[in-house]
Amino acid sequence: MESPLFDWHSQVGAKLADFGGWQMPIEYPKVIGTLTAGGVIAEHTAVREVVGIFDVSHLGKIEVSGIGALMFLNRIFTNDLDRIGHGSAQYNLLCDSTGGVIDDLIIYRYSDEKFLLIPNAANCAAVFAVLESANDLGLTIKNAHHNFGVLAVQGPKSNELLALLGISVDLDYMAFTEVTIPGHEILGRVIVCRTGYTGEFGYELLPSWDASLPLWELLVIAVEKVAGRICGLGSRDTLRTEMGYPLHGHELSLDISPLQANAGWAVALAKSDFHGQAALVAEKAQGVPRILRGLLAQDRGIPRGGMNVLDAAGAVVGVVTSGTFSPTLKIGIGLALINPGIAIGSELSIDVRGRTSAVKVVKPPFVESHVR
Repeated sequence: MESPLFDWHSQVGAKLADFGGWQMPIEYPKVIGTLTAGGVIAEHTAVREVVGIFDVSHLGKIEVSGIGALMFLNRIFTNDLDRIGHGSAQYNLLCDSTGGVIDDLIIYRYSDEKFLLIPNAANCAAVFAVLESANDLGLTIKNAHHNFGVLAVQGPKSNELLALLGISVDLDYMAFTEVTIPGHEILGRVIVCRTGYTGEFGYELLPSWDASLPLWELLVIAVEKVAGRICGLGSRDTLRTEMGYPLHGHELSLDISPLQANAGWAVALAKSDFHGQAALVAEKAQGVPRILRGLLAQDRGIPRGGMNVLDAAGAVVGVVTSGTFSPTLKIGIGLALINPGIAIGSELSIDVRGRTSAVKVVKPPFVESHVR
């Protein structure tokens, strides 16, 4: 499948790859017209220091509306939507009966009777199927994947960039509103939310599918004016790894519970029954068999997903779920599921194709968060 910007990405020479069945840009060439772009490290650094724009339109969109929608969603997802008000979004998880994670997602609450869900691209169909099968209230549940694009604006100059489009909003973290762009009212209403996946101050914009390309072209002009960059999903991954944010299929899965992934803060165990609650209550009482930690390289080694984590005696005590070279710290970093008895600050090693590389156990994020 293709995002509404696929042709644009192809024409400028972006490196494309499959993401949940969608052809999406990984990184861009060093120069796009008059705009300096280019490469995961340069794109990553732009977001940390200036601003970057991303196409993440592959993300799913599901609309849920009708009387009882709030109660319905609260008995399915792990977090408590009563904790947020209208015009706010919340990180949430959908679990199966064993406590495994079907998907993690963002839920936008318009009102008690209207919600927009943003699941991962690869899991959108699974989330939709669960909602449909559980719908005993006659709610309207619509797969709106092709109704909206998703364009992220991330970095310290995000407000400056949006101001060039005539967008001026004052939103708390995870709050959202709808705007029209002065002089471009033909694009219709655009959802603007103070969310993101980079750890930097920023926004995610949800225009209609058809308005996504013209809005993107406006963002491209604006990002050049503030010396920012167009960014691909390669830098999005290094940015989220520096923050310790989980990625489904790596730090979360049907075999990795929210408690193991240190996402217990998004699990309201005390609320009325929700999918997976009994299993998660039992796991918390028994203690998790493994826990997600950060690994900070102590030499030139770079943790990579699937590498074994070893103790001083050479025994396997965990496995790396994600790893990369940190463009910010200029060293290797990783996320790993390890024995919960291993303390923060412990010295371990990773098996790098038969040789060991020293790492230190740390608590993410690896760099300071600026989302607020």
